[in-house]
Amino acid sequence: METIRVAARVYLVVCMTIIPGSAPLAQAQTSPPSQRSDHALNMGLSDMKWERMVPELGDRSSEIAILRVDSGTQATQLMIRVPKNFHVPKHWHTANETHTVISGTFIVECEGRRTTLETGAFNFMPSKLPHEAWTTPEEGALLFITVDKAWDINWVGGPPTPTDFSPGRSR
Repeated sequence: METIRVAARVYLVVCMTIIPGSAPLAQAQTSPPSQRSDHALNMGLSDMKWERMVPELGDRSSEIAILRVDSGTQATQLMIRVPKNFHVPKHWHTANETHTVISGTFIVECEGRRTTLETGAFNFMPSKLPHEAWTTPEEGALLFITVDKAWDINWVGGPPTPTDFSPGRSR
């Protein structure tokens, strides 16, 4: 099982420039604009810094933008853009996680149940609960995600590969 701790990378990236393709998995390009809980943060979609989660997949990779990390708890708010016809392999997070679908359709499977989440839908994943997800062949999805501790991804069988967006992939 491969464990990726993205939150630690957020601080490292502040000190250096990321060379495209150099990061193995999800990480933010810059520190969030505000990490203090006593200040407001307003950010437009065009202000977000997007980074490929799996650079080896090129344009087929999902992209992540870390919006804010609480300096005390490491609770994180982020956005993920998932391309159409994509499978996010089974994984889990150390923190409790929520998804809100901003646009598109996102199909989530956990505990033996598959649920289709459309624009405006919300779900909650308890800490360490393995889950996987898909987008439809017609459209990708834009997700707003929160975690109540540091953001991480723990892949059960490895990160996404080119076969995770091949035609005929199980949905």
